[in-house]
Amino acid sequence: MLTVNRTRPPGPAGRITRVETLMLGTSWRDFGYVRVHTDEGLSGIGEITHPYRVGEVCALTEAIARRHLIGADPFDVEELWLRVYQGDFLRGGDMGGVALSGLDQAMYDLMGKALGVPAYRLTGGACRDDVRVYANGWYTGEREPETFAAKAKETVAKGFTALKFDPFGPGLHELERAELRRSIDLVAAVREAIGPDIDLFIEGHARFAMPTAARLVRELEPFDIGWFEEPMPWTHIERYAELRQRAAFPISGGEHFHNRYEYKQLFATNAVDIIQPDLSMAGGFTEVRKLAAIADTHGMLVAPHNSNSPLCTTVSVHAALGIPNFKILETFDGLLEPFVFDALKGTLPMEGGRIGLPTAPGLGVELVDEVFEEHPPSHRFWNMFADGWEKRNRT
Repeated sequence: MLTVNRTRPPGPAGRITRVETLMLGTSWRDFGYVRVHTDEGLSGIGEITHPYRVGEVCALTEAIARRHLIGADPFDVEELWLRVYQGDFLRGGDMGGVALSGLDQAMYDLMGKALGVPAYRLTGGACRDDVRVYANGWYTGEREPETFAAKAKETVAKGFTALKFDPFGPGLHELERAELRRSIDLVAAVREAIGPDIDLFIEGHARFAMPTAARLVRELEPFDIGWFEEPMPWTHIERYAELRQRAAFPISGGEHFHNRYEYKQLFATNAVDIIQPDLSMAGGFTEVRKLAAIADTHGMLVAPHNSNSPLCTTVSVHAALGIPNFKILETFDGLLEPFVFDALKGTLPMEGGRIGLPTAPGLGVELVDEVFEEHPPSHRFWNMFADGWEKRNRT
């Protein structure tokens, strides 16, 4: 089963002939993409952005394609997923998870183009007329209550009905008393600025020990937050259920897991109320649909993580449309330079905090090579454990 099957007649997309990768540099991070070509003259794309190792993931993606995908039929997505995962001995992990996710996205792009239908028609159809999104990355600038409050108001004025932010600065394991008070003051200022009708989610970036996380659960209760995201490292996953029992609001997480096997302990321990798989990290369409179904058996909702480019936003919309237990989608699109959208022709626009039904075949996005050539990778590193990280300073 792990060898390319050339005896079955190919589907309407033909057989894969070539796979290439591209990188786009921005002032925040480098974005990575894969483009898969077939002998029917079609090409499909996917996002393979890694927070720090984009070049390495691009090299891995091309190597995986040479080993397992050349000559394959893009419509055989389940077989291709297994072939890459088992045949390349990925066994999970971030780089392999990102590479596999982007390749899986490209298969659905190819299938949709070959059939002349949007990708969401192949991933469960539509359970809703549009996808609600929330803004992240809006809180750049000085870490002061007045600054964050003003930024929050500006973001809501753009049409967003939900915001997320990390108020905790560079804290790790514990917070000094003054730093804790400052963090809570930031939450209070943002809540007051946006009023009671806007959803507010708090990010923990998986870095607090249980005593600090438990203290924060108490301190955050007055602000009617929609969830507290990844308050503790996943090395402490057995404590998550205990923290949930103390919280008056949902606990969310899961962006660090790359397939159902890595998610196994999260589900077994009922660690969270809301899972947050990333379409560009957790195995693409093929795997995230499985994760959503397993979450449903545990009474959990799905709020996909998406700290990547507008292509991943578009991919995530296609997936979210067919997930019955979907809650809301993350987006950083408002943080990005205009040329990013020029490089990704056809990404889905947001209006009123929502993204509507796609209409173009496949993902509906094409990579514009000329823009990529004008903006090569910068290889910048964003260190969220350093002072001033919320300003998106680079080193």
